[in-house]
Amino acid sequence: MHYLCLGYYDPKAFEDLSESERKALGAECAPYDQEFRDSGRVVSLASLEHGTHVVLRPDDSQTSVTDGPFAESKELVGSFFIVEAEDLDAAVRIASLHPAARIRADLGFAIEVRPIEILGMRSSETGELELVQGSVPQEPDADG
Repeated sequence: MHYLCLGYYDPKAFEDLSESERKALGAECAPYDQEFRDSGRVVSLASLEHGTHVVLRPDDSQTSVTDGPFAESKELVGSFFIVEAEDLDAAVRIASLHPAARIRADLGFAIEVRPIEILGMRSSETGELELVQGSVPQEPDADG
């Protein structure tokens, strides 16, 4: 199974860090990050750019685009990663290796773990988005 893990942080607390404090934070995170990556269970990992985001909403016959986030919140999603695990308990063990689960509670670090079904993935050969088998109901064939 796959699990989406959302990494939260407090943007105000992060903005209050000096440049040297941010560099020190990176150095503090590095060994935890390495252990997390070395687990061999991380499928994808990304950091979200701070302060740059929009929200799309259906609006009658068009799409409305507004500055995000959707709701005011003390904590924002700052990163995400996908892990492969046997069950939720195993996914939590893997996610607990991430620095946001281990250090700097004063920065609002937290991780949310949710089971997901991957519906499609881009093919490395064709570059096309390919549906994962079983992700879309198929019409029964003529034989039944």
